[in-house]
Amino acid sequence: MYSRRVLRTVAAISGIYDGAVGLVLLIGPGVLASWFGVEPAHPRIFSDLNALFLLSVAAGYYAPWRDPRGARWYMWVMGPGLKGAGAAAFLLDYAFRHSPASFLLFAASDGTLALLTLVALLASRDTAAPRRQ
Repeated sequence: MYSRRVLRTVAAISGIYDGAVGLVLLIGPGVLASWFGVEPAHPRIFSDLNALFLLSVAAGYYAPWRDPRGARWYMWVMGPGLKGAGAAAFLLDYAFRHSPASFLLFAASDGTLALLTLVALLASRDTAAPRRQ
């Protein structure tokens, strides 16, 4: 029961995080760009598509929130997979393309959520499969 609660909590936090960033990016891309010291995407369709992607990812977290056992695959793909790769991409972009240091906030938040998800998934792996007798 404890592992189910932890997975649900991580799914909720991840969904809220992705949804919030997606909404800000969709409603006020200029505001988000100014917070990070960059120009808004041009044409705007690029930020709109990223916003729709984030909102879709956020909506997908409903499945593991509702059924953490049955939707573990989503947690694996979107947590350690996508968020881990996103954190690495932000770090590499900062190191090699000299993106603003403010982008490291995304590396830290995505990386933290990737690690939290990984720990929750690994801690709950023994309870994920039905026990055979």
